[in-house]
Amino acid sequence: MENDQVTQAASQHLREFWTALGGAPALAATCGFGGTGELVSAFRVTDLAAAAIGAAATAAAELLQASTGHLPAVHVDRRMASLWFGASLHPLGWTMPPLWDAIAGNYRARDRWIRLHTNAPHHRQAALSVLDCAADQESVRQAVAGWDADTLEAAIVARGGCAAVMYSREEWAAHPQGKAVAAEPLLHVATGARVSTRAWEPSRDRPLRGIRVLDLTRILAGPVATRFLAGLGAEVLRIDPYGWEEPNTVPEVVLGKRCARLNLKDPADLDTLRRLMGHADILVHGYRSDALAKLGLDAAQRRELNPALIDVSLDAYGWSGAWQCRRGFDSLIQMSTGIAEAGMRVMGSAAPVNLPVQAIDHATGYLMAAAALRGLTLRMTRGVGIEVRASLARTAAVLQLRTEPMREVSGFAAETPVDRCAHVEPTSWGPAARLLPPVQIEGAPLAWRYPARALGAYEPEWLPSNELL
Repeated sequence: MENDQVTQAASQHLREFWTALGGAPALAATCGFGGTGELVSAFRVTDLAAAAIGAAATAAAELLQASTGHLPAVHVDRRMASLWFGASLHPLGWTMPPLWDAIAGNYRARDRWIRLHTNAPHHRQAALSVLDCAADQESVRQAVAGWDADTLEAAIVARGGCAAVMYSREEWAAHPQGKAVAAEPLLHVATGARVSTRAWEPSRDRPLRGIRVLDLTRILAGPVATRFLAGLGAEVLRIDPYGWEEPNTVPEVVLGKRCARLNLKDPADLDTLRRLMGHADILVHGYRSDALAKLGLDAAQRRELNPALIDVSLDAYGWSGAWQCRRGFDSLIQMSTGIAEAGMRVMGSAAPVNLPVQAIDHATGYLMAAAALRGLTLRMTRGVGIEVRASLARTAAVLQLRTEPMREVSGFAAETPVDRCAHVEPTSWGPAARLLPPVQIEGAPLAWRYPARALGAYEPEWLPSNELL
């Protein structure tokens, strides 16, 4: 595919994203794309990556234009965008834990394929308790083979676990939850009434300096969103429960953040969360859609607590239908929505073929970051709060299947030290190199104040105002 055609494909995605965000159409045309090669896949993953990052950067440029009258140029490197959708962190002298648990993966049931997601200990235990087998791949394979896939999926989900039957795109379109997701917009956007807001304007070089972001997210879309906001200068405070760990993703996604812990079942800690929320500018949360409501913090209560809040939330399987509260992750969404089945057919494989990176998570994360930035623009110019809801299943629907033969798809050049920042990042786990940013915003380069630190490394409190400057 020629470079102008590649640019056209990414630009098409960007226009779709920008329309969903409610942005002025002309702004989407100002984002430029460059770089050669792409991720080898049955789907246009690199176009999705470049466009999603472009949407977030365009929203940052719009925020600066609203304050200064000047629209900064935005340019996305498609190759670097592809790399960031994989891994941006490279340990120096130490090793990251494996991305997947030993028994996570795709298995053949009696009638069709199913994927088990077992990275969290309680999800692993849920699957093993249903299968009643040893915790190794061969034992799991034999146990799964004795089940019908739908029955096994339902049993694991009922135990609080995570599994997904592989459907074709046609089967998903006919499925009740597929129909529900198809009827939803790419992003649910609701603007609140005009309220009093604190005086704030973006800094030219650090657009989000002075902005407080409360991060209630876990693997992987939400943390990607708040990482981008931190790169623009926001103070991001991530809250996790005691005992929760994500050893295979945390070093990648906590760049630029302060991470603290609270026990939200404890009334005092819940009060702390309410105070933090009351003084936040942006809330990004990825709990299941009913989780905060059970804590007395549904959307209406959050708005009452903080009328000017920019409230951005994520759900896996959409915001309507019987599965709206179902646990889900990128790899499961790929199975349910037909992506893995289409990959299997196009690539001529005998087993499901997942995307080369967790592109649904990453793309949704950048869309959430873009929504938060557009929310700031609306709050600054119109004095309103905003609520935005995204879902992995709805983002998956925009991913385009290739039309040209796979032999025409050329990969990009392998990563080299030239692609990495010159300074060494002193993470909690050891020194590391971080990739150069995938996007350039004129006059406002992405830069992170804090290196990646372990969960719970900080206290659950906002920095004093003088430290935000």
